[in-house]
Amino acid sequence: MIRVGTEGDLEAIVRLEREITTAPHWGIGEYEGIVRGDGVRRCLYVADAGGVVGFAVGKVVVDEGEVESIAVRETSRGCGVGGRLLTEVLEWCREAGAGVVDLEVRAGSEGAGRLYRAAGFVEIGRRRGYYSGPVEDAVLMRVTFDRTPEGLDRGGGADFERIV
Repeated sequence: MIRVGTEGDLEAIVRLEREITTAPHWGIGEYEGIVRGDGVRRCLYVADAGGVVGFAVGKVVVDEGEVESIAVRETSRGCGVGGRLLTEVLEWCREAGAGVVDLEVRAGSEGAGRLYRAAGFVEIGRRRGYYSGPVEDAVLMRVTFDRTPEGLDRGGGADFERIV
């Protein structure tokens, strides 16, 4: 199920974030601010019987959105979790008034790049050597909602229920 993160979910979300070396490692205070609902950012997560398997953080300021983070446990990749989270973040951004949504992704994250391109994102630039451990470029991508394909994969065969 996809849920909106609450303070009670933070420990599990941060634990997953720490497992994924390429995820942004924010402090617990950052997540607390997000889930307290400042109206600008939203944290969504997917859990199964074993706990949190993926989460996403989106932000909207005026009419521009940003996918700040999507992280999926390695054993759950390829099951549609990332696609479902991306779809929900994009829908939330659109509902909050965003006309465009930006993100950045490691150049070496081929699976993530495919997912974003399938959702209508296009490359708009690069930040050379932006990431460390390992050093990689950040690929800057943007989608406008008139380019977002309707019917974006909502789970790739995985059984998810939307409760946001």
